[in-house]
Amino acid sequence: MRQLLLDRDYDSINMGHIAARAGLARNTLYNYAGDKSALVLAVTQRAGRPVVERVAAIAARVADPAADRMREIIEAVLEAFTDQVLQLIFRQGPALPVAAVPKGPDSPFHAIVVEVENVVRDGIAHGEFRDAGDVHLVVELLSGVMRVGAERIGRDPAAFAATVRAARDIILASLARRPGRPSRGSGRPFATGSLWCADAVGASGLSRS
Repeated sequence: MRQLLLDRDYDSINMGHIAARAGLARNTLYNYAGDKSALVLAVTQRAGRPVVERVAAIAARVADPAADRMREIIEAVLEAFTDQVLQLIFRQGPALPVAAVPKGPDSPFHAIVVEVENVVRDGIAHGEFRDAGDVHLVVELLSGVMRVGAERIGRDPAAFAATVRAARDIILASLARRPGRPSRGSGRPFATGSLWCADAVGASGLSRS
């Protein structure tokens, strides 16, 4: 299935193609998966497992500053999306199997979101990060920067190092406590004028080219 995703548009793949590539009878393949979306999920879970485990190990180093762990997590996640199969999740056009990849708790990458939320909470508790209120919302917004970064690396692998630097700058500056401001946020952590506005993303080199 992995090679088929790399060789063909997702919509053009059927169970017959998958069975032939696997050397199985089509009816036998249905014993393993009911449809191709189940197989896509299995492929993305397998491709994503190393980064999920790596992020969990980084997040678990609670003696390290939260900002240091966040820096490592950003690089680990963006490095994972140099994998051609994982790049398909963000590719525009008919090759994108995004509809076959579950969202929320059923996503193969949900564990990464949970670990990032834990690191953000650690940073708030130790005074490294400002308390913006809804940590889940904050991390959801952070994921937008990571998505743009993954798309950028998919289009231009040579931009990896610059993209990691830009993503770190945007995310850590957005989380950092502001001098002279209370740590408790207003409930609107990324209002216009913050580093999360579209102009700031573009200026940091993560805008679409």
